[in-house]
Amino acid sequence: QVQFVESGGGLVQPGGSLRLSCVAPGFSLDYYAIGWFRQVPGKEREGVSCIGHSESNTHYADSVKDRFAISKDKATNTVFLQMDSLKPEDTAVYYCAANLMRSRCIGTMTAHEYSYWGQGAQVTVSS
Repeated sequence: QVQFVESGGGLVQPGGSLRLSCVAPGFSLDYYAIGWFRQVPGKEREGVSCIGHSESNTHYADSVKDRFAISKDKATNTVFLQMDSLKPEDTAVYYCAANLMRSRCIGTMTAHEYSYWGQGAQVTVSS
């Protein structure tokens, strides 16, 4: 059974940076659209960023645009989320998952369209 594994979370001060990694043993992250989501207790899972089969095909939520950057390394089968200028409101558990129906990212990220959710990585932004 495929399960994605997120890593790289932690505690960082406002204005700081973190880089999350997403791996999926036995599953190629290159063909399908891969998304990063985040969730805080009591709220729905929110789409943050997506990268398609083409590395130039990316999408960002307005709340993270110009601060976060998604990328992938085909050699290591890893998708990254570089998070800069972090804010307290970025605090959440971050998940990566695959959209098995698409190889391209579109404007809307809906959690129910994604599969193979991992355990998530906690990101806490606090002074």
